[in-house]
Amino acid sequence: MVKIRLTRAGAKKRPFYRVIAIDERDKRDGRALEFLGTYDPKTKPPLVTLDVPHVDAWIARGAQLSDSVRSILKQARGAAKASGEAA
Repeated sequence: MVKIRLTRAGAKKRPFYRVIAIDERDKRDGRALEFLGTYDPKTKPPLVTLDVPHVDAWIARGAQLSDSVRSILKQARGAAKASGEAA
C-alpha cells in the first residue's frame, strides 16, 4: 500500500520536510515514488508548497495520508481557497 507522508531533510535542529508518496514498508527516508511538495515548520507562518492535484490523484489510486500530511493538506487547501477568493 502507498502512503503519503513526510520525509525529513535539513540540518540539525533545522527541520525541513518533503511530502512524498512511498510504499508503507519503506523507511522514513527511503526511496520515494513521487515528490509531492514541501513543508517548512520553522518559518512564521509555516511554509507549505503542495501539488494538490497530484495528491488527489494518489488518493484516488488508494494512497493513505499520514496524520501530519492530512493536516498540511487541509492548510494548503485553505490557503488556495483564500487566494482564489481574493483574486
